Amino acid sequence: MPAPLDVCIRGAGIVGRTLALLLARDRLRVGLVETPPPAEARADVRAYALNAASRELLLRLRAWPDDPHATPVLAMDVHGDDGGRVQFSAAAEAVGALAWIVDVEALLARLAEAVRYQPQVEVLSAPRDAALTVVCEGRASATRAEFGVNFEVTSYPQRAIAARLECEKPHGGVARQWFDDGNILGLLPLGGPSGNSAALVWSVQEARADELLALPAADFEVRLQEAMGHELGAVQLTTERMAWPLQRAQADRWCGAGWALAGDAAHNVHPLAGQGLNLGLADAETLAQVLHGREYWRGLGDEKLLRRYERARKLDVLAMGWTTDGLQQLFAQPAEPWAVLRNWGMRGFDRSGPVKRWVVRQAMGNGRNLLRTGRT
Repeated sequence: MPAPLDVCIRGAGIVGRTLALLLARDRLRVGLVETPPPAEARADVRAYALNAASRELLLRLRAWPDDPHATPVLAMDVHGDDGGRVQFSAAAEAVGALAWIVDVEALLARLAEAVRYQPQVEVLSAPRDAALTVVCEGRASATRAEFGVNFEVTSYPQRAIAARLECEKPHGGVARQWFDDGNILGLLPLGGPSGNSAALVWSVQEARADELLALPAADFEVRLQEAMGHELGAVQLTTERMAWPLQRAQADRWCGAGWALAGDAAHNVHPLAGQGLNLGLADAETLAQVLHGREYWRGLGDEKLLRRYERARKLDVLAMGWTTDGLQQLFAQPAEPWAVLRNWGMRGFDRSGPVKRWVVRQAMGNGRNLLRTGRT
C-alpha cells in the first residue's frame, strides 16, 4: 500500500515542481502528478523573463540554470509606434540585472533533477488522495472544473509567435520591444551579455499570424528585420516557429476545502510585460509560506487557511492583469489621436524619475510575498 500523501500536486511544470520542492522542505509528503508529453511534441522554443525574486527562490531550491541558459538583462529598450521610447538600465537601478532570460527546457531539467533527489516528493502518473490537492496544470487545466471553478476568459484577437534567432549584431544584454499598429514584438537576449542569440515573442493580429506562419523562413526573417528597424542587422531563424492564442483569464475561486489553484491554472495575463511565470512562482512561494505558518490545529486542507493564500496573491495578479490589458488595449487603437497620446505618455514616463524607478522596482519583484492576509 503506498504511503499516504500530505499534498498532491496535479501538474509537473515549473510552478508545480517548484511548489513540490518548497513543501518537501517542510517535511511534507508530496505527490507530483506528471503527464508524459505526446510523442510528437516539439522542442519548446520559449524563454521566460524572471525577476530577482523568482531567481532568489530558484537559487534557494538549487534549481537555477547554469549561466549559458540564464542571460542577465542589463537594459530594456521599448519603442512606441510614433517616436515614443522608454529605456531602463540595471546601472541606473544600481543592480546587476533587471531580469534574467531563462531557457524553458533548461529550467525544467534543473527542477526535475532537484525533484529526483528529494525523497519527500513522489512522482506519480495519476492523482492520489491527499489532505490538500493543488492544481498546477496550466491554462488548459482539465481538473479545475472538478472543484466547481469558473475560469473567466477574455480572448485577445492576437496570437503569439515564438522562435529562436541568431542576430548579425550582438544584443548587448538588452531586451527590446516594439509596439506597432496593434502588434507587439519582443526580443529577449540569450547566450550571455555578449551573445547574438535571442528569443522572439511576436504578438500579432490573428490574420497576420496566419500570414507570417505561412511564410518561408527567409521571407519571415525579412519581415522581422523590418519590424525591428534593422536594429540588430540580419536575423536568422534557428528553430521552427510555434504559436498560441492570447488571453486574459481569472478563476473566480482559487481555493476551497482541500484544494487550491496556482499559476496559469488560476490566472493568465498578456505576455507583453513578461510577468506570467513570475506570478506563478510567487503563487507557489506564498502558498508554501501560508502552509508553513498554519496553526498547529489547522489541517493542510482547511479552507480558511487557504483563503489566506488567495487574499495574499489575488490583488497583485489582478493589478498585473489590468496593467497588461490596459497597455494592450491602448496600443491596439489605430486612430491618430491615440498614437499621439500613447507616445506622448511614453516620453513623459521615460523622464518621470521616481515614478519610473518605482515601476521598475515592482517589476523586479521588490516587496513580493508580504502576506497581507490577517488571521481568520
